[in-house]
Amino acid sequence: MEMHQVRYFLAVCEAQNFTRAAETCNVAQPSLTKAIKKLEEEFGGPLFHRERNRTILTELGRRIKPHIERVADAASAARQDASGFFNDETIKIRLGVMTTIAPTRMIGFLSQLRNEIHGLEMDLREASGKALIQSMSNGELDVALMAMPTLPDGLNALRLYSERYMIAFPTGHAFQRQNAVNISELKGLEYLQRVHCEFVEHYEAMGDAQPLGVNVRYSSEREDWVQAMIVAGLGCSIMPEHLPVLDGIGTRPLREPKVSRTISLVSVAGRQHSPAVAAMIRVAKRYQWPGEE
Repeated sequence: MEMHQVRYFLAVCEAQNFTRAAETCNVAQPSLTKAIKKLEEEFGGPLFHRERNRTILTELGRRIKPHIERVADAASAARQDASGFFNDETIKIRLGVMTTIAPTRMIGFLSQLRNEIHGLEMDLREASGKALIQSMSNGELDVALMAMPTLPDGLNALRLYSERYMIAFPTGHAFQRQNAVNISELKGLEYLQRVHCEFVEHYEAMGDAQPLGVNVRYSSEREDWVQAMIVAGLGCSIMPEHLPVLDGIGTRPLREPKVSRTISLVSVAGRQHSPAVAAMIRVAKRYQWPGEE
């Protein structure tokens, strides 16, 4: 079944006359009649009875009419959606964000987006890096803020800013007297594991990584709970330097080796962007990220 057959069928239903239906569709009557006959062959029987003054649906025609109407409605919706994709009214962005990225780092950027993309709508979804990659591959996200040491083929990454990894500890901890902490000093440390932390991947990507040797006592998927447990004195945890820190938490940079990560705006290579997503990428390119030159 082709779309012109759908259109001709519904026109005959409306006009109850082949000649008037052909005029409505701006097509010669023989062409319309031929298309209807092919449709009847496809469905296995006549769709219309021709009477002296009008053409009416057969029982088969009445049965298939709701299905053909749904096809027409779906095609119309698809055309409208496609039309909206290419005009300035397409303003929705489906943005993925890794759970370990600090929201406070994005305040100025989000404010500039609002100012430059009038009527912006944003659906923000937070997840681990691996989950975001899968969602982008499935077409569920337009772009994502990510910080992975490597990305699979088929993704483009626009670098935004870099940040160090720090050791976070409760007030009064011995690390508070140091300017930095050697990674070797973490051995045997009472440790809080951040489930979505990608530190180990960045650390191992540097080569010659030695086991941390920490004593993992607690773990959580939620950054706020990890920080609450640090304040409570349950242990220490490695985290990016720009994550918001509760009162009662101290941080020091790691060294020997120093480990850092790069936050990027990631999109699918070759996938056509809506005007809103294209505008977001342009804003990200020229935005002056704090601490970046």
